[in-house]
Amino acid sequence: MTVAGEFHAGLGANFEQRGGRRVVRDYGRPESAHRAVRNGVGIVEMNYGIVVVEGDDRVEFVDNAVSNRVPDEDGAGTYALLLDPQGRVETDMYVYNADERLLLFVPPGETASLVRDWHEKIFIQDVTVQDHSPRFGVFGVHGPVATEKVASVLSGATVPETPLTFVRGSIADAGVTVVATDAPTGEEGYEIVCGAKHAADVADSLLSLGNPAAPFGYATWDALTLEAGTPLFETELDGRVPNVAGIRNALDFEKGCYVGQEVVSKVENRGQPSQRLVGLVPESLPETGAAVVDGDTAVGEVTRAVASPTRDEPLALAYVDFDRDYAAADLAVRVDGESVPASHAPLPFVEGSGRSARLPDYGE
Repeated sequence: MTVAGEFHAGLGANFEQRGGRRVVRDYGRPESAHRAVRNGVGIVEMNYGIVVVEGDDRVEFVDNAVSNRVPDEDGAGTYALLLDPQGRVETDMYVYNADERLLLFVPPGETASLVRDWHEKIFIQDVTVQDHSPRFGVFGVHGPVATEKVASVLSGATVPETPLTFVRGSIADAGVTVVATDAPTGEEGYEIVCGAKHAADVADSLLSLGNPAAPFGYATWDALTLEAGTPLFETELDGRVPNVAGIRNALDFEKGCYVGQEVVSKVENRGQPSQRLVGLVPESLPETGAAVVDGDTAVGEVTRAVASPTRDEPLALAYVDFDRDYAAADLAVRVDGESVPASHAPLPFVEGSGRSARLPDYGE
């Protein structure tokens, strides 16, 4: 459950279940909140599971498990994947080096299995792995004036500039960690991490002090990240070989061996995966899993779609066969059993103040 539930309820929030948790879906007008983020700044409570890894061998232990190199300096982070032996994504995560511990931000539905699995793999290493999710609140601050917003309320530190680095300071007399994000919404972005008991005060300060900001929920988050071309774990990554999603920022091809590396490297060396993630503009809104066809040939399926508030038309992400000229294809998607014309669109759909580090990149 959101750690600031009563605060959100006081703002008129509507809630839904995601990853086994109760989170804010919207505040009644998600399209208005969407425009507020694109034109200014918005605040969302993030639905993360937070795993804390401690002990002298913490960096080596996590580095040996994930697809990207874990930073060994305080204040730095990375985006990484945990893969199975077939190279498929079991979960994604952000890993931050916080001095004597690592903080892992993971999809909430994957937290318990990650902690359980890693407990079973600890032998003689000096490592502890614990789920600390109830102890933290995390608030995303996104929009073209996000930097000014954070600077206007942060004391004791300067807003970090480099993506996935962080500083420590205070907001509303509460100690906070401020992380520069990798722009998943396609806008400037930060995440404010605080103790759960301070979450409501920090949220109130982010909304009411300094530059004006609008609250938003996960309905708006879904639309923003899709417009930005950002693959999400639940819809685009879970169970996929990462090369298919084109998320090269999560892969270090030079680091030592990790589970699934052989498969990922083999696909990389082959030059292209079997599928790619593309943007589509269909004439009406398809559902997740809807078939994508080129003429009479099935070529893929939709992963998710939204009615875009920015472009005022349906947009979709889809996995399709890699080796095909989609700019010249006769594309359509299945909607209610009918074929609806769709056109291929380059990603991102919307150019904002930032550019998502997860934009598909196939090295072409």
